[in-house]
Order: sequence, then C-alpha cells, then structure tokens
Amino acid sequence: MGQEAIQNNAAFIWSIAELLRGDFKQSEYGRIVLPFTVLRRLDCILETTKDQVLEAAASLPEGTDDEARFMILTSVANAGGQIYNVSPFTFATLREQDPKHLRKNLVDYLMGFSPNVRDIFIEKFKFTEVLKGLEDAKSLWRVFDSFARADLHPSKVSNLEMGYLFEELIRRFSEISNETAGEHFTPREVVRLIVDLIIANDEVALSGKGIIRRIYDPACGTGGMLSTAEEAMTALNPGLKVDLFGQELNAESFAVCKSDMLVKGHDASRIAFGNTLTEDAHRNETFHYMLSNPPYGVDWKKYADEIKAEADRKGHEGRFGAGLPRISDGQLLFLQHMISKMRDDENGSRIGIVMNGSPLFTGGAGSGESEIRRWMLENDWVEAIVALPTDLFYNTGIQTYVWILDNRKDAARRGKVQLVDASGERFWKAMRPSLGSKRRQIPDEARAEIVRIYHEFLNGKAGYGDVSKIFDTTDFGYREIRVERPLRLRFDITGAKIVEMDDAKGLDKLGDDLPGLKAVLRDSLMGQSFTSRDAFEGAVAALAKAVGVKLSTPVRKALVQHFGERDEEAEICRDAKGQIEPDPELRDFELVPLKEDWKAYFAREVTPFVPDAWVDTSYTDDKDGKVGRVGYEINFNRYFYQYVPPRPLAEIDAELKELEAEIAGLLKEVVA
Repeated sequence: MGQEAIQNNAAFIWSIAELLRGDFKQSEYGRIVLPFTVLRRLDCILETTKDQVLEAAASLPEGTDDEARFMILTSVANAGGQIYNVSPFTFATLREQDPKHLRKNLVDYLMGFSPNVRDIFIEKFKFTEVLKGLEDAKSLWRVFDSFARADLHPSKVSNLEMGYLFEELIRRFSEISNETAGEHFTPREVVRLIVDLIIANDEVALSGKGIIRRIYDPACGTGGMLSTAEEAMTALNPGLKVDLFGQELNAESFAVCKSDMLVKGHDASRIAFGNTLTEDAHRNETFHYMLSNPPYGVDWKKYADEIKAEADRKGHEGRFGAGLPRISDGQLLFLQHMISKMRDDENGSRIGIVMNGSPLFTGGAGSGESEIRRWMLENDWVEAIVALPTDLFYNTGIQTYVWILDNRKDAARRGKVQLVDASGERFWKAMRPSLGSKRRQIPDEARAEIVRIYHEFLNGKAGYGDVSKIFDTTDFGYREIRVERPLRLRFDITGAKIVEMDDAKGLDKLGDDLPGLKAVLRDSLMGQSFTSRDAFEGAVAALAKAVGVKLSTPVRKALVQHFGERDEEAEICRDAKGQIEPDPELRDFELVPLKEDWKAYFAREVTPFVPDAWVDTSYTDDKDGKVGRVGYEINFNRYFYQYVPPRPLAEIDAELKELEAEIAGLLKEVVA
C-alpha cells in the first residue's frame, strides 16, 4: 500500500468521524475514532487464529497461572507474542447480533483480550464510557458498522503502513483539537528535524548487518518521536533492528502510543505508564538515542518531596545530582534523567530534546539551573543548540530550542558547542490557515539546510556566520565575584530624629530610660553632625553614662541605625578589629568570563571607576574553592544580536505630521 492508499484509508476512517457531528465536540472525535481503529486492527490480526485460540483456552487445565496462560494463548494467536482474545465475538459475528445488544457484546469482546490490551481500552481509553456515550447518542451501530467494513488485515495493510495511517489520524485529530493539541502532539517537522540532527553524524554507525539500536522518549506522548526516529533509521539501513522505549503520564496519550506499538508489531510492554520523574519504569536501562519534547514551564511541586529525596540520597549516583531547577519548571529534570541513561560504550548515546529558553539562562551562579548547565558543559556533553522559529507549536508561540547532546563527540567537536540560529525567515514559511498558535512551519528544504549547517560544523563559513557559530564550552562560563565598598555614615542630631526615637525599632528596649536619653540628646547634641561613627557612638555613650542610662549592644546598633545616613564624604566605618566594614547597600556582583583572571578584570573594569572597592575573597565557589562562584548561561541574543539602526528623525517627524493631518480631518468630519 502506497502513500495514496494510506491517505485513502485515512480519509475513509476520517469520514466515520463525520457521523459524530452534532452529538460530540470535534475535540472528542479522536477519543472515539482512534480506539475503534486500534480495535478493528487487532480484530483483523487475530482473525485467522481465532478458532485455535478458543480451543486452546478451553483446553487449559484448571488452575493454570496467568503467566503460563498468557504465554500459551499469545503463542497460539501468533500475533507478535503480545495479544490474544478469548471472546467468542469478532467484528464479523458482532454484526450478526441484535444491534440492541451491541454495547453489551462489545464490552464482552473487550474483556476477552489479554490483560495488556484490556488495560489500554478499559483503563486508559475509557472505552466502555465511549461506547455508552455513542449508544446514548444513537450512533454506536453506525460507527461500529463503518469500522467493520474497514479492511485493516495485515495482508492488506502492513505494520509500517498501519503506523503511517495511525500517525495521519493522530495528526488530523490534533489539528482540529487546538486547545489540547500542543500538549500531546509535537509538529512533525520539528520531530523530523530532531531525528535528523541526532542521526546526522551516525550514518556509518547505523550501517551493516545485525545492528540493534534502542530509542527512548521519557515523555513520549502519542509516540510520534519514537515512530519518526525508527522510520528515519530504517530508511538508512532496512536491516536495522530498532527497539522503542517510552513512558507517558497522560492516560489517553499513553493508550494511543501503546496501541501504535501494538499495531506496528513492537513490544508494547516497553511503553510504560506513569510519572517518569518519580516512577522511572526503565530503571537501569541505557539507550543509544533519546529524544523528547517535555512539558514547558510545568511545575513539579506535587512531586518535589520524592525528587528532592532522591537527589539528597543518591547525589550523582542518581538522576538529579547536578542540581534541581526552580519548582516552576521541570524541563531540566527530564534532561538530567535522559543523561543518566547514556550508554558507557564505544557508541555512546545521543540526545535530542526541545525546550523553551528557560534552561539556557534562567538562574544565576550557584543556582540549580546554572549548576546543571555547568555539569553538562564541563562534562562536554552539549554538542549543539538550535534556535527554532517562533509560532511552531499548536498551543504556544514562544521561542524553542533543540539541544543535541553526545557523550562520544567527534574529535573536532570536543570541548566545543555549536550554536545555530534557525529562527530567521529563511528557515520558515507561513501557514495558511494557522492551527491555533501554529502560524509557521519548517519546510523540508529549510530542515535539510539546518541539518547540513550542523553536520558540516559550519562556523561563519560560506555565508553562514550570521546563523552558526562555534564556541568553547568555557565561553559560557563566568565567575561571579562579590564587590564590596566601605560603609560611610553621617549622623545628624535633629529635633525630628529625637522625636522619632519613640517609634524607632530596637530603642523600645530602653524602657523608662528612653525619655531621659532623648532629653540629654536634645540638651547637649541638638544640631550637631558627626561624620565618624566612632565619634557619634562615643558622644552618645558619654551622655548616657552621665545620666545613668546603660546602653546595651542591641541599643547601640539601633541608635546607629536610627541616626545614621549614608554619606560618601563621611569617614569609613571599621569593626572592632580595625577592618573596613562593607556597606550591604553598595554591594555589587561582577560576572568575570571564566577564561579571564578576576584580578585583571577587576583592575580594568572596576577600580578606575570606584577606587575604594574591593573583592570579597571569602565569597568562593563550593566546588573548586576559588574566589567567585562559577555560573554558566547561554545567551543566544548576545551571540546573534544584529543592530537595527533607528529610523531617521525626519522620517518619523513626517509620519507624525501626516497622522496629525489625518486626525484633524477626522475631527472636522465629526464637528460637521
């Protein structure tokens, strides 16, 4: 069956969705049609061995355990070793029954499936509820009868072709369900780009006989990335064996993905249900290729305790030892999880993940995000980052980036990171019409160009200097040094300040002595100013002693806080050891490029402008112990910024005059 036949089958099944018009929302069509498509496919697969399976089930000894039952019946069913059905019904025999009993009979048919398939339909697709909804709308028989006429036998539709058909249906239903499409569906051109990027340098590694490659997606959704990766790799080498693994939290997306694996003949048990971050279903597994589009900006507050506990307990032996991002965004948790599953052999592993801009630069030195970036870059895993055009996704128009990681880089790429700015007009075209927030797409020729730029490791060559640049990993690092300036205080003894002592924080500790201290300050120091803190404290202490008021240390500090005002002309304040006291309000931080000596930087960039400043050498990095905390960030705008000069003033002035004339004309019409 060629592409045309696939489209014809998709069109036929799509026409069945038209039967739902008026009784169901468009966003509900997929929840009905997709499970019915899977059900019909499985019915066709099991048709030829139906009688043998029923005989084998009837002959099983009483007390046969579930595992043995599964192995025996799936073997007889001869359907890839994963499924069987012991219900006497098939689609053909169900059509012969009284339509009034169709829902009851369909439920009986569902319950006859092996547990792995039954779980998909009953627990994830909620198919019994779907059947009741169809029956209530008086549409069940029409929909069922239409599917019964769809010929999806393996002799007519191969597993590969069935996969194409299923993907086409998913795409169509995602397009008409814009409010949720982006949550479960990554645009195909983005998926193809990621896949092309992660295999671009692996043509030789994927060639030959007996090659097995394991692919994993920790947030696999409906399985589009896994399917596309398999398709691209087998196109390079038809003899390649590809094992697909995934995990998905959304029940409906999981059901679609697992069903897709079943209809294609894959081991569907490798698609797991649950939260990847807290319930790793593929613990201790490693993979050759990993790719994902994890949720953007989704908080992990509900799972924070478990994730923090793992990070504390296992450190770098676990998945999250590098650091934890802020609670509002878990993208870097998924990336760390994927890195933990890299293979430590000669082939290594490659990762392709699409994320928004937050993982590039959110968080300063010492933050969880910065420490994760530091960990990846210092281990030299980040190979390339590609900025994509905006408005590519169905439910958001934000800027996104594809990260490519590799733990077996080619020699030329070691210690380097390639940044590709593919956000410009040359890499996208407008969609007509748009689909939700998706107003643009990446054409095939643009995708090929992006992959070529990456593959050829272009760095400002052949006119690509504006879109591709190569950096050392250390170019993204910096040391955050803490710059201090001396505390300088002036003390003016005014009547207003003395009156306000009643409400000053900390002076209430004086109790009944407060009025006496106020009086002696008014009589002896009113109108005086001190540019030395020591002189002020000495004068006040002498007066207090004269009137028998004892000043405790907290009260002394409260008096300084109340009367002191910062003044650059005042004397420098020193502590009891004679050391210059820093002013917290003047404290600043400088980001020194990691390749540069902080002392030279400070002498050049700070000292000439603030001669009294110094670097706090006690502010050190937790890991290397050196002055200044290490941070990493990747700022695309800094590297690819293009200056656009402002319009000439004469042009702006002429435009304003034109608008004024237009407004004046409109006002005349209103008055008239």
